[in-house]
Amino acid sequence: MCNQKGVTIWLTGLSGAGKTSIAVPLTEELQKRGVKVERLDGDVVRKSLTRDLGFSKEDRDKNIERVTFVAKLLTRNDVIVPCAFISPYRAERARAREEIGEFIEVYVECPLEVCAERDVKGMYAKAFAGEIPHFTGVSDPYEPPENPDIVCHTANETVEESVTKVIAYLEEKGYLC
Repeated sequence: MCNQKGVTIWLTGLSGAGKTSIAVPLTEELQKRGVKVERLDGDVVRKSLTRDLGFSKEDRDKNIERVTFVAKLLTRNDVIVPCAFISPYRAERARAREEIGEFIEVYVECPLEVCAERDVKGMYAKAFAGEIPHFTGVSDPYEPPENPDIVCHTANETVEESVTKVIAYLEEKGYLC
């Protein structure tokens, strides 16, 4: 018998890289294993907890600050917390790691052109045309992690391969029994 230990799994990458596509089946797999898990997703959080924020650097930082607070509370109560957020700035991700403690950074790496091809909402086309200001990877920066714990290359890996990679890491580090 082992006691579950909480951890935040921070999935970061460009819009359309596959963060949510990995987080959803990862959460389902953890639930099947009887693990306490709560997924936090950028699109969902922006409709509730951070609906008052825009996309300036200051608002993005405030968004991540709020999410970090929630993830920290869940993690310290032994919940595994997949967090799917673009979170474009290294400093904010480092702050989240420091504040949360039990933290795994997953870089969901995907070339910009592949993300743009996947974009069913047409957001990249609008961003390239200058219609959307502050669009990460186009008119705003994205700072890739310099030393992530896990890298999922979603242009070359299936979702299942990426999920398996994260599960294996959780097992290796003792977060799953």
